[in-house]
Formats: sequence, structure tokens, C-alpha cells
Amino acid sequence: MAELRWITTDAPGNERALFDTVVERRIGRGAYRGLEFLHVESRTIINRVPRSSALPFEYTINAYRGCSHACTYCFARPTHDYLGLGIGRDFDTKIVVKVNAPEILRHETAPQRWAGHPIAMGTNTDPYQAAEGKYKLTRQIVEILAERGNPFSILTKSPLVLRDLDVLTRAARTAEISVNFSIGTLDADAWSRSEPGTAHPRKRLDAVRRLNEAGISSGVLMMPILPGITDHPKQVEELVKGATEAGARFIMGGYLHVREPLKDHVMGWIERDYPHLSRFYRHTYGTKSYAPPAMRRRLGGMIGRAKTAHGAPGGERRPPRDAKSRKQPNPQRALFG
Repeated sequence: MAELRWITTDAPGNERALFDTVVERRIGRGAYRGLEFLHVESRTIINRVPRSSALPFEYTINAYRGCSHACTYCFARPTHDYLGLGIGRDFDTKIVVKVNAPEILRHETAPQRWAGHPIAMGTNTDPYQAAEGKYKLTRQIVEILAERGNPFSILTKSPLVLRDLDVLTRAARTAEISVNFSIGTLDADAWSRSEPGTAHPRKRLDAVRRLNEAGISSGVLMMPILPGITDHPKQVEELVKGATEAGARFIMGGYLHVREPLKDHVMGWIERDYPHLSRFYRHTYGTKSYAPPAMRRRLGGMIGRAKTAHGAPGGERRPPRDAKSRKQPNPQRALFG
């Protein structure tokens, strides 16, 4: 049994311990070889995001911590540090599983306790990462929200979400829901280097198409675009074209942003895989978290022109931070744009 410093929120700064020990460790076998699952029993599952944050949602659910998608740039890596685990390989392979998440959610969303606010999933780690194939916690969560008629959004990189098309369709009959995909590039080399555990981006586009055909709103978040790696005009246009052809309800994009302590991890990856860009990245992000305004404007112009050229939907759909209605749209912005 190992100790974890369990945190009440997925945002840094709130460090009241909820949990002291891992209930059980399980070593992944077969399709899950190389992974270690840390079973915990959480005392709460719905997280309220501080109002001081700039995020466009107020309530989140994350059934897992750590992510086998192993995206080099993942903003959530530091959350493993909060638990006393490493933000590198530990984050990719030691997956914290809140095994009692459905039970707690049913309690927390009881009508006398819960007002039916929209809930965002995928705000910390992917709810449809490999662990979901084994534990099916996200499916159970979606089933409960469907029973409650509660609006929700999902952000994912995994076509595994199509496994749950039946329950998602049922949920969409009683509440506004959306299932949105993070797709930063269609460039096979850049994808395989930066997101080695994810499904091919074109499989994600196919999932966008199938969800929209089933009447479930699905859009594409072109995030993060990596400067000098995935921001060539042809790369950007190819992705906009693919998302438009998949019927994406919205298309939004943005450059990588990177903060400490993640910055050293990302810079180390750049030095190994793209050494010719090392100086450029250190100049661009050395003292800043975001790409310079001029770069962001240039990218916005490229996306805008590509959307116009291919007849993509216009505008950005941003959900209200608080919703009084039980039926309100909540498409989700990426946290790593």
C-alpha cells in the first residue's frame, strides 16, 4: 500500500487531503501491459472549479488521474506531482482509478442535493483513455447523468467513446450534451511523436462524423497547435478541411501553452525530437506561458481563412459558466490551447 496526497480539486492550490492510501494496486496485463492501476475510493467526484479561474465551466468530473495517451504537452501532468508521483513516465503509466465514482455520483446528483448544473468531463485527463476499456467508469457516469437528465460535455481523443453511443443517444433526448475531440494535427509524424498513446487523428475525425450523424453535437478543438511543428498553413488547412467534412459543429484552434513545472518536461522533449527548434522554443516560452500575440493572430488568420475556404461553421461556441436551466448547451473549450 502506497501513500497518495489526494486533492479535492483538479486545479492547483486546493490541497486538503481526501485520501491517504491506495486501496489496491493492479498491474495491467494483455492490452493493458505496461500500465499500473491504483485503485482509490474518492470521497467526492463532482469538482467545483474556483470562480477566480477563467475556465468556461464550473463543475467537472474526472474518474481517472494520469493518462496512457502520454501526450507530451499535457497540462494535467503536474496533477501527478500533487499526488507524490512523477509528471513523466509515472503520469503515462500509473493511472489512478476512482473505483467508487459511479456510486458517489449517484449520491451527489440526488435531486434534493443537486440543481442540474452542466458538468464537463475530460478537463483533467481523458475519460476514454485505455483504462476506460477496463473499468467502464465513464460509461457508468454517463448512464447516471442520462437518468438525471443532466447536461454534460465530454472532451476526448479517443474513438472509444463510440462504444457508448447507445447511452449518449439516450442522454441527448433529455439534456443538451456534446462530445468534442481534441485534434491538433493530421500530420502522422508529429502526431506519433507528441501523442504516442492516442488513436490516429483521422479515426477521431471519423468519430466526430459518426456522433453528428447520430444527432450528438461534436466539434473539433485544434489544440494544441505546436509552433514550428504543426502550424504550417497546409497542415492547418488540412485539419480544418477534415473537421468540416466530418460535420464538426464548431472548429476552434490555439497554440500550445505551457507552464511550470511542465515547461522543463516539454523543453526536454523538444531537445530530443526537434533539436533544431530548441532555441526557438526557449525564446518563445522561456519566460512566458503563451505564444506571442503576433503568432496567435497569425494562427487565427490561418484558421479563419481555411474555415471560409471550406465552408466550416463560424464563430466559437462557449458555454455559460453557470447554468440555471437543466437543458443548456455546454461545448467545452480545451485547457491546453
